[in-house]
Amino acid sequence: MAFTKLTRQWGLLTAATVFVLDQITKWVILDVVELPVLRSIEVTSFFNLTMVWNYGVSFGMLAHPGTEVPYFLIVATLVIVVALVVWLRKVTDRYVALGLGFIIGGALGNIIDRIRFGAVADFLDVHAYGYHWPAFNVADSAIFIGVIILLWDGLLRKSPSA
Repeated sequence: MAFTKLTRQWGLLTAATVFVLDQITKWVILDVVELPVLRSIEVTSFFNLTMVWNYGVSFGMLAHPGTEVPYFLIVATLVIVVALVVWLRKVTDRYVALGLGFIIGGALGNIIDRIRFGAVADFLDVHAYGYHWPAFNVADSAIFIGVIILLWDGLLRKSPSA
C-alpha cells in the first residue's frame, strides 16, 4: 500500500516539476530575453532560440488562428489530462507513474499557454545536416519523453509474471 502511494506521488512530483520548469523557461524566453521582439538568437551551429506561436497541436497541425480551435484544444487536453490522472491514481509501476507525470506536466504547461496567449510558445529550434525540426518547448519535450517511457514499459520491459 505504501509503495503504491509513493509510486503515485512520484508521478505527481514529476508532473509538478515539469510544469514548473516549463513555465520558468517560458517566462525567461518571453519576459526576460524578450524573444518575441528578437525573433531568433543563434546559440550554436545546430541550435537557435526562435520564437514561434503554435496555434495547433504538435508541429502546428490543426493550426487555425482566430477560430475556436484553441478552445477545443484546451478542452480536449483537459479531458486527456483528467484521464491520465485517473490512470495515475491506479498505477503501481514507478515507470508508468514517471511517464504519466511527464505527460501530465507537459500538457498542463501547454494548456496554460493556450489560456494566456491563445497559442503555445515554442522556442527551441534544432537543425542539423539539412534537417530542421519544428520548434518546440520544455512541455513538448516532456510529453515526448513520457510517451517513450510508456512505450518502453509497455513494449520492451518484461512483465513480472514472464
